Amino acid sequence: MTSHEARFEPGQYDPDAPQGSLDDGLGADAGAPGPGGRGRGRAAAGAAGAALREFVVVVAMALALSFVVKTWLVQAFYIPSGSMEDTLILNDRVVVNKLVPDVVDVQRGDVVVFQDPGEWLSAVPEVSHGPLRDGVERVLSFVGLLPDTSDNHLIKRVIGLPGDHIVCCDAQGRLTVNGVPLTEPYVKAGDVASSITFDITVPAGKIWVMGDHRSDSEDSRFHDPDGTGGQGSVPIADITGRAVAKVWPLDRAGWLSRPESTFKGVPAPGASSGTSPNGSSPSTPSSSGAPSTSTSP
Repeated sequence: MTSHEARFEPGQYDPDAPQGSLDDGLGADAGAPGPGGRGRGRAAAGAAGAALREFVVVVAMALALSFVVKTWLVQAFYIPSGSMEDTLILNDRVVVNKLVPDVVDVQRGDVVVFQDPGEWLSAVPEVSHGPLRDGVERVLSFVGLLPDTSDNHLIKRVIGLPGDHIVCCDAQGRLTVNGVPLTEPYVKAGDVASSITFDITVPAGKIWVMGDHRSDSEDSRFHDPDGTGGQGSVPIADITGRAVAKVWPLDRAGWLSRPESTFKGVPAPGASSGTSPNGSSPSTPSSSGAPSTSTSP
């Protein structure tokens, strides 16, 4: 009698075979994960690894880009004092254009950030928030994601450029630059142009700077003991950049524009009436006699 039973070749599924002894063809025991389970696990692990690698690459690129921008283009700074009130107040954050002065020339009226030119700043004790937080803040500040705390930087307004002859003050109590009196709308209300009289010529390669809060700013006036401008002036090489905008707090955000009208009529050094190229003093009611660096009572 001819048998019509189906014959199963090795490796084929036999429905009549005991299920407990089923062999998956790869030697897997019953109840162990099959090739599909292991494949899915490997795929999930591979996807997680790829996502992690992509995240690390994106973060590294962002940090590198931020460092490049901070080093050569713009940098944020924190304002730690009131010497520039009311233009800038304590705890303001500003963005500084670092193309000034290497690519873009510094101009009169610019608000500039510069490195301490020589013991202008007193030592400030470092406040620790714990090693972890301090480390994170240092790294983020280094790459430009946090504003610089300005521990070794100052921010002031440029009043005079190299060769400018600056006198305080005329009969109306105004500064004069190259013989032209200045109207300074940025000076803090209630302050005079300067309580220190001086008559100086800015040396080559330097600028003369003053704070907008004249009665609370230890600027070029306070660091020029010989009264010539040589010591109080700041080397252009020490300029970090020009402050162009306030970015924090948000209710104070805005551009820091240059007061064009204040310096519009100021001629080039040596071109004003009564001022010679070597910076000799014009005849003004308040500048007779030797220049003084003493504060008024």
